Amino acid sequence: MKARMTVLALLCVPTVALAQVGHSPTGSPYRDVRKGHTITATGGYFGGSGGVVDVGPHRGEMFGGRYDIRSASALQIGLAVSQANLKRFILNPTLPPENRLTGPVQQSVTFVEIALQFNLTGGKSWHRIAPFIGSGFGLALASDTPADALFDFGNKFYLAPNAGLRFFLSDRLHLRGEARAAFWKLTYPSVFENERSEWIVSPWLQVGVGYSFSP
Repeated sequence: MKARMTVLALLCVPTVALAQVGHSPTGSPYRDVRKGHTITATGGYFGGSGGVVDVGPHRGEMFGGRYDIRSASALQIGLAVSQANLKRFILNPTLPPENRLTGPVQQSVTFVEIALQFNLTGGKSWHRIAPFIGSGFGLALASDTPADALFDFGNKFYLAPNAGLRFFLSDRLHLRGEARAAFWKLTYPSVFENERSEWIVSPWLQVGVGYSFSP
């Protein structure tokens, strides 16, 4: 009798375990995300304002790419480069108020950053979806605007917290979308009487197509 009860208990263990998980292995909504390296082609739109005097670069399309390494189930680190074709205005405080602001003029900005990403579902996707939060830390390198002899944007360090998700079309291929906010500081020349410096935050939307591979 004791032997029969032991056998029955052992047979029930897989059933109980399956009930706890809630899904068979083939029917589970969770799938492993491939470890290793990912390259992603990106495109997006950079918004926001140019500051209170409107001379900082803002509003325009951008494109680029990123390279990521997933070092743990939830954490990955990457390097991203984007080229933005932005607009800005020119302020000449020596002119009458109605004529001081001219433009917009074009200004290209290159964004180079180290990107940290925390995958909220760890090393798995849920129904092929993998949400994340993260931040980019980088340098914005602006082209010259010869028409403006007073204000020079130069090169600015920036911080870009973000949130988004990846949708996996296959084991290797996925779509990526994220909302970002770029923070940087503008410093104005002394001839801009009312303003000397300010922190700017600009919205930044980005989408991409990524491909994962092993080294």
